[in-house]
Amino acid sequence: MTTTFGGTDSRFKSDSTASNMCGFTLMNNQVGVVVAQVMSTKENVRVTPLPSMIRVDAEHRMDVVYDEISEALGEEPGYFDHAEFEENMSTHYGRMIHEDDRTIMFANPEDAAEYIGFDLTAGSR
Repeated sequence: MTTTFGGTDSRFKSDSTASNMCGFTLMNNQVGVVVAQVMSTKENVRVTPLPSMIRVDAEHRMDVVYDEISEALGEEPGYFDHAEFEENMSTHYGRMIHEDDRTIMFANPEDAAEYIGFDLTAGSR
């Protein structure tokens, strides 16, 4: 049932279609701001600064390349890693895969299948 107000559909109604979006929120601190600045240079990524956090959203896929962030922080390659990323990240949506040199976010689990060793072919019993 869709709730309506004044004869129009509510913008808060349930919608189960895929958004094809993935993303994360960062703490609004020195490291979070630098991560957001680096991510804002990427194609299909939108960064939204908020008072207490920073949203980073992307269509389909987003790569957080650690050495790009290390360089932007003025640190040596290898400084920023998945542990640093998770320390500054509050939450995420979509499938998140950590690799040695990057974290990859996928909007759709099927797109991450090859990275997690999941076989998408239907099997018989």
